Amino acid sequence: MEFCCSTFTSGVHRYHLSLTRELLVSDLFDDGSLAIFERQIDEWLAKLKSVNETILAIDHGDPDPLYRARWYIRMKGETKDYITVWLTLGQRTLRYETYVLPAPEENIAEFNENLLRRNDKLIGAHFSVGLEDAVYLRGELSLIGLVESEVDRVVGSLYAYVEQCFRPLLAIGFASRFAN
Repeated sequence: MEFCCSTFTSGVHRYHLSLTRELLVSDLFDDGSLAIFERQIDEWLAKLKSVNETILAIDHGDPDPLYRARWYIRMKGETKDYITVWLTLGQRTLRYETYVLPAPEENIAEFNENLLRRNDKLIGAHFSVGLEDAVYLRGELSLIGLVESEVDRVVGSLYAYVEQCFRPLLAIGFASRFAN
């Protein structure tokens, strides 16, 4: 990119961006490269399970033509009984998500405000609305430069975010159930 200066009749200089080269979208990875990523992720997750007693199970999800591979990592929570993180290998990215809780039954405006304020503090994930208006945490990583430490960070971050927000969100969205 290059900055260009234009002078208007009033003598005011205006700057604008000139695209001097074509903007590229990352290329799709071929089947061979995706197979390598799949094998690496299998190995990284197995290693993660071997050193983390919180992880109860790791397995592949059902095959689907929309993605290359899918894994779930089921963990024992402290504030929420179980936390399951799904990793989905696509042609350009590794997507990740975890179910947080169902749609709120009450105090919806306060609940949504709380989610938006929490979104501002999260790194590498965001709250979103999924099926049946349920609340999810989601994010994605580019496959370019994907490394073991990033997969570890994603799994650990989603676990921590759910543990931090679960009870406060329950208290807002389901307040009458916990009144006593």
